[in-house]
Amino acid sequence: MSVEIDLLDTSMDQEQECCSHEETGRKSHHSDKVKSSLTNRLNRIEGQIRGIKGLIEKDTYCDDVLNQIASVQSALNGVGKLLLEHHMKSCVVERIKEGDTEVINELMTTVNKLMK
Repeated sequence: MSVEIDLLDTSMDQEQECCSHEETGRKSHHSDKVKSSLTNRLNRIEGQIRGIKGLIEKDTYCDDVLNQIASVQSALNGVGKLLLEHHMKSCVVERIKEGDTEVINELMTTVNKLMK
């Protein structure tokens, strides 16, 4: 199956980005490139939200505000997809290799939340 091949095909960068699941708490270890990409996207979204607030304060036509809200939701979905992709290619694969199949249940819960 191509999914199995993709899950097993991890590069050195992806392994370095693996989330740690220690008893002290869970943490992620993203590369500077991934952090920068996520942060830039979130900064843009933050600006869009401030813009929406301004539109509401200026009594902008509802349809225009709703279109901006849809744009923000789409941008947030993009951030979620990017983070999910990196999580699956690093953290999930690593934990499965370690024999921790509980990660699959965690992943399914997360995917279900993202799909709402």
